[in-house]
Amino acid sequence: MEGATLPIIVFLIVYALITFELVNKAVSALLGVMVLLIMHVVDEHHAAALIDFETIMLLLGMMSIVAVLRKSGFFSILSVRIAEMTKGNPLKILILFSVVTAVLSAFLDNVTTVLIIIPIIIELTRGMGLDPKIYVISQAVISNVGGTATLIGDPPNIIIGSKVGLTFNQFIGNLIIPVIISFFATLLFMWFTNRDKFKPIDNNLAKLFSVQLLLEKIKVEFLNTRIDQKLLVKGLSCLIIAILLFVTQTVTKMSPGVVAVFMAMVLFTISGVDVEHMLEEVEWSTLLFFAGLFILVGVLEHKGVIEWVAHKVFLRIGDNPYIMVLTVLWVSGIVSGFLDNIPFTITMIPIVHLMLEVNPIPNNILWWALALGACFGGNLTMIGASANIVSVGMAKQAGVHISFLEFMKDSAAITIITLMIASAFLTLYLWISL
Repeated sequence: MEGATLPIIVFLIVYALITFELVNKAVSALLGVMVLLIMHVVDEHHAAALIDFETIMLLLGMMSIVAVLRKSGFFSILSVRIAEMTKGNPLKILILFSVVTAVLSAFLDNVTTVLIIIPIIIELTRGMGLDPKIYVISQAVISNVGGTATLIGDPPNIIIGSKVGLTFNQFIGNLIIPVIISFFATLLFMWFTNRDKFKPIDNNLAKLFSVQLLLEKIKVEFLNTRIDQKLLVKGLSCLIIAILLFVTQTVTKMSPGVVAVFMAMVLFTISGVDVEHMLEEVEWSTLLFFAGLFILVGVLEHKGVIEWVAHKVFLRIGDNPYIMVLTVLWVSGIVSGFLDNIPFTITMIPIVHLMLEVNPIPNNILWWALALGACFGGNLTMIGASANIVSVGMAKQAGVHISFLEFMKDSAAITIITLMIASAFLTLYLWISL
């Protein structure tokens, strides 16, 4: 590990800045890269080669498509229609919004989903005299569970899929069962531990009347922007075609990153939107954050640090496939709960590669363990996943304050339950595969 001291120090400092949000994530990562460039640890050409542009392209394309859909008013329509379907029933609010959150998180991304869902669910529950906290926490947690199901649903999946070469179909085919079971287990836990907060209001005429007024108010507030039907049709069409191309990747031989950017550019061309305005909606800081992390971890891998960690920690557990799979799952789950799961996933990929050299476990089960651990583990604490931070932040802006311990009271138990479900699934899957 000659010359590895400085890259290790820089990586740990950047990790601390990211975890405790002392500096903007993108700035932290790129500052670390600049230090390595200035100190001639790596040159700019090698640094650029370390960036996984497949991941960057996939994120950029999906962000662009979502930006156009948001402009069309699609998400406002969806949110209001779901609110109307609940008719003010607290349990229906939990169930219907959770279903929408899970599905949207799987096919868009979970941060976009909570940005859409949280404001309207706070408006609806607070107007009914309910405590919005449990609803905000539930949607943040569900968004992470739902996002686990597909290649494009959660950043750790995007990274794993791109780096390892796993397809959209492989993700949804292998992860949909534990995700669906975990979704229902999460809903059941939320209902059972907060039963008194989900009692129906059918027997209270005054409340029923106030709920109807509230739903009308929400309809006016959230649908006051003009719905662009042509843009809506074009945006949904491009999204559906993109997903179909993801599904048929083995036939078309088009990578997900190429598909996402291609469909985004087609949508920009046929929709007539102000492209510059739409590009302002793209989370460029997230893309720069990813690029910086790829370089930092790539340098560590080049210097032999990742291999050293793998041999000292993960490869010491032996070559028992069951122990290897469960170790990756639970270490990923616990660490991702307290640290950002994006840099952790990027760091773990070369380690898992080394573990597979020792024992080539079939059917990519070790990769599914990493994906389930990193995504489910993000629910452990408020800072474990971006969706959690965004949800709590939006709640705070609306005057709903959720403390670290309040969030963890429900989310930690859910994390343990979902990781146990994942453990049972992976163990059974491995037993069938061997």
